[in-house]
Amino acid sequence: MKSHRKELWFNIPNRRGFVNITPQVESTLRESGIQEGLCLVNAMHITASVYINDDEQGLLQDYETWLENVAPHEPVSRYKHNRTGEDNGDAHLKRQIMGREVLVAVTEGRLDVGPWEQIFYGEFDGRRRKRVLVKIIGE
Repeated sequence: MKSHRKELWFNIPNRRGFVNITPQVESTLRESGIQEGLCLVNAMHITASVYINDDEQGLLQDYETWLENVAPHEPVSRYKHNRTGEDNGDAHLKRQIMGREVLVAVTEGRLDVGPWEQIFYGEFDGRRRKRVLVKIIGE
């Protein structure tokens, strides 16, 4: 069995944002040479997420609205976490909802996903450099 590891780095200029990272993950899979196995993609920060869904602008806007309704950023005083001097209590909750990672089967050297499925990086406390781990194992 082989394994391949790569870090993808992001610096989202706004507090929140969504980036389709499917092309970078597919490129990493090609670099690995692995034909059959598993591909793990996970956010390495507790205020960011990796998830799978459709790459459709309306849906991305719906996520933004829905997440802000579930865990609004302001007032920042609503979150006990922010008593530490931070203002990102909402970002931790948003990450919990959207998830930390995805695991995708690799079949014949390709990500084995549905026709509309794309891998996204979700940022909920941006404006600084963060990373995503891509770990592929198989043969």
